[in-house]
Amino acid sequence: MKTWLKLELSTLLLCSLICILESCNEKPKETEDQVPKTQKEKPAKKNLSSEFKEYWYAGDAEITSYSLQQARYGETRDGKAVLIYVTEPFLYDKQVKADQQNSTNIPVLKLNTTKNYLTGIYPYSIMSSSFYPVYNNDHAIKVSFSSQEWCGQVYAQINNRDAFEVMSHSYFEKEADQNFNLEKTILENEIWNKIRIAPEDLPQGELQIIPSLEYIRLSHKELKAYAATASFNEDTETRTYSISYPELERTLEITFEKNFPYSIQGWTETSKSGFGPNAKQMTSTATKMETLKTPYWQQNGNKDLSLRDSLGL
Repeated sequence: MKTWLKLELSTLLLCSLICILESCNEKPKETEDQVPKTQKEKPAKKNLSSEFKEYWYAGDAEITSYSLQQARYGETRDGKAVLIYVTEPFLYDKQVKADQQNSTNIPVLKLNTTKNYLTGIYPYSIMSSSFYPVYNNDHAIKVSFSSQEWCGQVYAQINNRDAFEVMSHSYFEKEADQNFNLEKTILENEIWNKIRIAPEDLPQGELQIIPSLEYIRLSHKELKAYAATASFNEDTETRTYSISYPELERTLEITFEKNFPYSIQGWTETSKSGFGPNAKQMTSTATKMETLKTPYWQQNGNKDLSLRDSLGL
């Protein structure tokens, strides 16, 4: 009898253990909200005009040089700026230029901006890049910035995914290495791309805008959205898009042709230059010099150096 009871108890314990183990291994049924979405729903595409396609898909980049009067450390510096616009296929996941044609590629209008000027004995070399969908239906997919001068290097990048993913590296102790997210809002860097696609769609009124990475890094301000006011002014041949940031005491004005391809004629930026009690309001100015439509990536021989002369560089 005792043997039978022991056997029955052992059987019951074994069944209970099996039920517990199976219960631990069983996964709860996922609801629709819990299932990770690998493919985000894309915003509707806007139609591209025939003149846009003819101009931007002719196999060339547009290179425009500017004479630069750049405020830095409380003084005005002579320099040169160049805007390089070109269309290219872009990968959303890796957020880099696509090597192969594919239906999942996102066509972007890329802008590379360079600035070069001297501060006394040492030079500044600055570059910003923004990758903006040609269909003008989203924020820039990626924005990056780098600055090199004799004190050191600074690099910052924003990737547009579920949020704006920010990565920043600096040789300054208080900035150092940072990784954080920002809520999506208007990027000042993408404004320059939007002008060339459809300036009538530029945002106006009271807005929240993330200032350019160049301004944020060189002024050592916090990278975040700031309250801003945006508006248009125009004359017979050009329009000027203005952004004013009251908290930063900064105004940016970009002047461009009224008609397609909306070429940028120049810009002014007014803000405090210098640091501490010696900081003062100053205005930086860029004035258009020359424009070339050319496949520059094929023109990398010594024989092509004369093209820089045509741009006044």
